[in-house]
Formats: sequence, C-alpha cells, structure tokens
Amino acid sequence: MGIIELNDIYTAYEGGDKPVIRGLSLCVDPGEYVVIGGPNSAGKTTLLESINGLIKITHGSAMVCGLDLRRHGNAVRKKVGYVVQNFYFDPFTPFTVEEVVLMGRYGRLGLLKRPSKEDFEAASKAIQLVGIEDLAHKTIGTLSGGQQQKAMIAHNIAKEPEVMMLDEPFSNLDFHAREYLQGIFKQVVRSGTPILMVSHAFDGLPDIRIHLVVMNKGRIIYDRECDSKDVESIIRKECAVNEDARISH
Repeated sequence: MGIIELNDIYTAYEGGDKPVIRGLSLCVDPGEYVVIGGPNSAGKTTLLESINGLIKITHGSAMVCGLDLRRHGNAVRKKVGYVVQNFYFDPFTPFTVEEVVLMGRYGRLGLLKRPSKEDFEAASKAIQLVGIEDLAHKTIGTLSGGQQQKAMIAHNIAKEPEVMMLDEPFSNLDFHAREYLQGIFKQVVRSGTPILMVSHAFDGLPDIRIHLVVMNKGRIIYDRECDSKDVESIIRKECAVNEDARISH
C-alpha cells in the first residue's frame, strides 16, 4: 500500500458547482520523487490541496499516511509538509527566520508545550541544510521572495513530515539555488520521504528516477516513471497530444 492512495476522487471548491478534480486515482510510495506537470488550470495545485485535506473530496476514497483523509484531515496535515505557491510575509511580520522554522515543529508539540532541545536542534539543522544560517536572526518580512521561499522550505524540513509537497518552490530562485535545493530534495527522498512537486522549472532535477504525473482539466493523462532528463519533453508531448485530441473532437 502506498503512503498516498487516491481512488477515483472528485474534489470541488466551497460553493463551486463543478468538480475541479474528476475521477483521479494516484498511488505514491515512500521515497518517490513525484513531479506534477501540465498546463495552467490543469488542477495541479488543487491536487496538492486535496491531498492535504484543504479541499473537500466529494466522491472516492483517499488514504494519506495510513489515515482516511475524508475523516482525519487535521491529523493528515500534521504529517504532511506543504510549501504553498506565492505566499507573502508582510514587511512588519515580527518573527525571525529561526522562529518561523521552529514553528514547523509545533504540530509535534501538542497544546501549550514548549519546544525542547530536540526541536531547536531540528530547526537549526534545517536552517543549515537550506543554507540560510546568515538569515536566522532577521525578521522574515524583511527578506526577499527567494529568501522567504528558502525559509519556508526549512520550516517544512524541520517538521520532519512523512510526505513533502512543494508548489512551484523555485519561482523566486535562480538556477544555482534551484540546483542546490534539488540536491537537498534528493536527500529527502533517499531518506524515504516522498516529494510531490508542482513546477514549471525542470532544469537541475536530481539524477534519479522520477514519478511523472501530467495533468489536464482535472485529470491525470500520464502517470509513469521516467528519467529526470526526459521530464520536460514528456510533459510537452503529452500536453500537445491532449490539445490535438480536444481540437479534433
């Protein structure tokens, strides 16, 4: 059994009259690096939100980290790391980078418990791993978009999740930063934690087998393993074939 098991799910936004995800099935095993590609409005971000229990599943079954997602959404979110797209910290946000990364541990602490030495060590290790030690004591609202992105990646690494999800994690980063973080993500999957990444930037993918998922109009149109060097070409081909089929129909 996979760490994520989606079977014929349909999901819809609150108040929406049509499902965004339609009849989607997906299995993700521990230690897989899953790249989710496809055109804009294909449902890629909605898929991540659905797996994290942020959008209601109206039909089908979903098991995440051994839990029934439809009944235990809060418990699932404690086990899943999720770096969202286009987040923004107000310049006057008072928390330092160190404090924001430490917040990744709060799901493990329980109500009213103070962080332990182990929690501080996990946060420090994540900050070092992402390479932002020099930013640890700066308030996060004063940082650039790329620096904030790295801080939120460290926040989720400190969480020590059973599943890591990343929505466009490289949108504010240059090639060298993307390549460096891809090396970190390679370590994450080798430790057994699967990564699901929505991205339009496929340069610098680690030289490991990729579980490639291509989506269009709320459905999966491609779901197989491939070499990292073939990811972009496969996505282009699958999207082109799907578009041609739509036009001819």
